[in-house]
Amino acid sequence: MNNTYWSWETFSEALPFVLNGLWVTIALTIASFLFALVFGFVWTFLKRVPFKPFNWVITWIMEFIRSTPPLVQLFFIYYAWPEIPVVGATLSPMTSAILGLGIHFSTYIAEIYRSGIESVEKGQWEAARALNFSAIDKWKKVILPQALPPTIPMLGNYFIIMFKEVPLASTISVVGIMHMANTFGSRNFAYLEPLTIVGIIFLLLSYPSAVLIKKLEIKMNTRFDKNAIVKSK
Repeated sequence: MNNTYWSWETFSEALPFVLNGLWVTIALTIASFLFALVFGFVWTFLKRVPFKPFNWVITWIMEFIRSTPPLVQLFFIYYAWPEIPVVGATLSPMTSAILGLGIHFSTYIAEIYRSGIESVEKGQWEAARALNFSAIDKWKKVILPQALPPTIPMLGNYFIIMFKEVPLASTISVVGIMHMANTFGSRNFAYLEPLTIVGIIFLLLSYPSAVLIKKLEIKMNTRFDKNAIVKSK
């Protein structure tokens, strides 16, 4: 099959083939995002350690990760990591993708957590201290319940961004929709239809999610504005 123009027949053949990788793409997005959510907390609390040299090291590591393309990080984890003596280990494509995308985006999510924590009023910190809360109780009962809700819309935006970055994992043989589209194209010498299908799938899944997150952001901003008015009274 050698196409130099659009073919609906090729499109109909490519559609079920590409869709076979959809659940892998969705699973990878969710797993990477959950990893980033957890590891984001790790970065956040490491940066709060009151020892400046340690803080500088953590900040430098985070900036290095942010400044390096996620594709390079995926290649390093999958191809280079096994060659490192003692600590190196061979990882599956899926595991490598989860680690690569998760670590990369965790550095951005850590900044979201930081902004949420800093938005908690100083009086709340002082109240927790006055009530003689332990460190765990202070964070669990006072700080995090107030810091996390405002971050939900921003976290939702990063979930969508991560979903759109997941096709990078096809470069290390993760069998998602991008990998399936490339495979179909190479077998049939027809890339137009399968890659168009990939674009349509991302549009159909990303756009409604973005609209919902926008509405959630407006709703939560309205809620916090009302709370601010109540407190001022």
